[in-house]
Amino acid sequence: MSTVPLHIRMHALDNVAIVANDGGLPAGATFADGLCLIERVPQGHKVALLDIAQGAAVRRYNVPIGYARKDIAAGSWVHERLLEMPGARGLDDLPIATAQIESMPPLQGYTFEGYRNPDGSVGSRNILAITTTVQCVAGVVAFAVKRIKDELLPRFPKVDDVVGLEHSYGCGVAIDAPDAVIPIRTLRNITLNPNFGGEVMVVSLGCEKLQPERLLPPGSFQIVDERNVADVGVSAEVPLDVVCLQSEHHVGFMSMIDSIMKTAELHLERLNARQRETVPASELVVGVQCGGSDAFSGVTANPALGFATDLLVRAGATVLFSEVTEVRDGIDQLTARASTPEIAEAMIREMAWYDAYLQKGQVDRSANTTPGNKQGGLSNIVEKAMGSIVKSGSAPISGVLSPGERLRKKGLKNGLIFAATPASDFICGTLQLAAGMNLHVFTTGRGTPYGLAEVPVIKVATRSDLARRWHDLMDINAGRIADGDATIEDVGWELFHLMLEVASGRKKTWAEHWKLHNALVLFNPAPIT
Repeated sequence: MSTVPLHIRMHALDNVAIVANDGGLPAGATFADGLCLIERVPQGHKVALLDIAQGAAVRRYNVPIGYARKDIAAGSWVHERLLEMPGARGLDDLPIATAQIESMPPLQGYTFEGYRNPDGSVGSRNILAITTTVQCVAGVVAFAVKRIKDELLPRFPKVDDVVGLEHSYGCGVAIDAPDAVIPIRTLRNITLNPNFGGEVMVVSLGCEKLQPERLLPPGSFQIVDERNVADVGVSAEVPLDVVCLQSEHHVGFMSMIDSIMKTAELHLERLNARQRETVPASELVVGVQCGGSDAFSGVTANPALGFATDLLVRAGATVLFSEVTEVRDGIDQLTARASTPEIAEAMIREMAWYDAYLQKGQVDRSANTTPGNKQGGLSNIVEKAMGSIVKSGSAPISGVLSPGERLRKKGLKNGLIFAATPASDFICGTLQLAAGMNLHVFTTGRGTPYGLAEVPVIKVATRSDLARRWHDLMDINAGRIADGDATIEDVGWELFHLMLEVASGRKKTWAEHWKLHNALVLFNPAPIT
């Protein structure tokens, strides 16, 4: 990073810019345009480019991110305590599918080596997933998984891993409440993730509210793709295997473990017979997310990811962007980009549902912003949202998923999809798994060791300082954009090529290398009894 004082202005009409230098700049530092700091400003934080009167809009991304609570002199540090946050944009009178988006030429010839499934989906990994119906069985499954990895997995070298789909749901919940559909379909659809090869294995306690037949009813595995394969669990060759711990034939703990291992062995044999094959890049389903965000997120990593998103869409792939509260303040941008009025209305319905959900808890979208976000220069959720939304690129939005819904079940494939989720990293990732993602890209400015056992997670650092310090946790350094050593397009293409390499199994992400795995967390807005 240059020692010359540098700031980054996002739009010509902005009256603030962020300080780019590592460690920030002291009072007296003078920029090339003649602006002199009258106080110290930390890296990533905003400096007033001109005098801003009390009550006037403070603009970044050419959007009012707040209103000055007092007069702010040019060269001052503009932080959250000086800003009155704007109210939420109403959901009425929004632009509906009005954006004139230039058609992007197809991107042809790009492929990866993936595992094709009976339903036509493609996995980037070959994993045995053991679904659980209730948290009560989590300890038993964890014990069994360790033994499976130690004793069985070495015999099946083409199987990448064995994971227990542990969660906190299943009993002690209002199972018939209207919103209970969200966690139930989420777990059901995670079981169908392309990385699991269509192998369905369930461990149940026996007395829980979420019985296996409720979680996976006949027909829930019906193939909706062109291959017209019979229902798994009804008449397909692959049976729906359920190990019930309370079954009378289990005498002692080891009887349970032996039963799980015996069932797992059958699934491992089938998975081990699978082969990677060359498939077009259009078979990628990429979930994009940001966490531990800072003011550089919307300057480096997210714009580069947005460029890569456009490349993926041009290649015919599917990209899932999410995080309702982190796009809520840009809802007018999203509805304008909808490919049809129906898609715009679906986004509005998701935003309205989430507004009501937050209101029940007596909070609003401002509860999203974390202390780390503010330390990284983000004053409020409006500023954060403007930087978050750019990772969706510029393509038309071609579909909407409610929390826990699956792409194929809803008949969606290819293009940019808004998958409505909370912004919580691990809940968002869990819901994107349910939607069917086979690859995950996660940008961060403050840094997080986030990872998922079920899908590769590519981590992108927003700043070179973070990339240097966390050199064995970050896969790509987008901070080079702010340093002037790379362009958004350079990093976007680098990320696109890395996705193909990771999806092919030719490269492992750092999260895979260290086996850094966050727990699955089901989104449950229904009551707990």
